[in-house]
Amino acid sequence: MNKQLLAHLALLGANLIYGANYSIAKEVMPDYIQPFGFILLRCLGAVSLFWIAGLFVKEKLDKKDLPKLAVAALFGIAINQLMFFKGLNYTHPINAAVIMTSTPILVLIVASIMIKERITKTKTLGIFLGLVGTLLILLVGKKLSFSSNTFIGDLMVWVNASSYGVYLVLISPLMKRYHPITVVKWIFLFGLFLVLPFGYSEFTQIEWQSFPPHIVWAVVFVVVGLSFFAYLFNTLALRYVSPSVVSTYIYLQPLLAASFAIAWGKDSLDWIKVGSAILICTGVYLVSKKPKVQSAGKEI
Repeated sequence: MNKQLLAHLALLGANLIYGANYSIAKEVMPDYIQPFGFILLRCLGAVSLFWIAGLFVKEKLDKKDLPKLAVAALFGIAINQLMFFKGLNYTHPINAAVIMTSTPILVLIVASIMIKERITKTKTLGIFLGLVGTLLILLVGKKLSFSSNTFIGDLMVWVNASSYGVYLVLISPLMKRYHPITVVKWIFLFGLFLVLPFGYSEFTQIEWQSFPPHIVWAVVFVVVGLSFFAYLFNTLALRYVSPSVVSTYIYLQPLLAASFAIAWGKDSLDWIKVGSAILICTGVYLVSKKPKVQSAGKEI
């Protein structure tokens, strides 16, 4: 299979999981599991699954890369997940969703500084179109309110978005040298120790016997789907495409979430969603498109 196609299928798979997660994970929190306890559970599950999978990947890790993986875990697991869940306690979900749309822009800036990724006109246009399409589906008919009451939560979500952008750029060079399983198993192992002090208390309060069947399956989905497959798919994609391409797929999440809601009869299709879909898909295509090379060797 074409490597570029494989990368985009992996990204689509990851964001399908993220899109479904909006309707599934909220069934679990906070009635059955508190946010920080859920993060610790996710890390425990992911570490177990990735290290089992790692038994089938015979690859030696250079010890010099362990500090890089630890830093990636700090940004991609600890700060990313803890700030997002905590931030949601102090702000509105719509605020958080809008702030998260800054991730592709942040990734493009960070990637241009850290790994010298070129900021082309095509990528800039693609991110702009994706941003407009995402904001349309998020804001039209919704109430958005940024105020002093939500400032702390909004700031935490912005820190979450920024840390995820840094994480994508940090692991991109590592993906050129290692198998995705190797990279992610170490990231989650370091991440487990980083989130343990924050999630231990809430984790011990989980009343497992109170879980009805649908909650059990929701937890399995979050641990196996969101924590294992989504991270694996995003990491796999970074072997073949740039961090800016991976981050732009975040614009698909509200669209996919709306699609799941429509399929489950909780929402309806309208022209706003259709127009948003066109803008988002066009934006993702433009960011993913390889730049043309002129005879002088410069990108167009």
